[in-house]
Amino acid sequence: MALMINVHEAKTHFSRLLEQAHAGQEIVLAKAGKPYARLMPLSPSSGKRQPGRLAGQVEDAFFDALPEEELSAWENR
Repeated sequence: MALMINVHEAKTHFSRLLEQAHAGQEIVLAKAGKPYARLMPLSPSSGKRQPGRLAGQVEDAFFDALPEEELSAWENR
C-alpha cells in the first residue's frame, strides 16, 4: 500500500522518503490532498544485451519484401 505525503512534508523529510522508496515503499506525493506524483524504487537493470540470442529462431521469409497490399495497409494508403 502506498504512503501518501503532502509536498510540504516531503520537502522537509526528502532524504528519509528516498530511503523508504529505495527500500521498496511506494510513496505518493500529494498537492492539496490530491495525488500528484509517485516516488518509488527503480526496477533493477535487466542486464546486458546479448546479440544473437535469437539466432535461428526467425525464418528467412521474415526478411522478404511485403506484398504491395500489405505495404499499403501499413502505410495507410
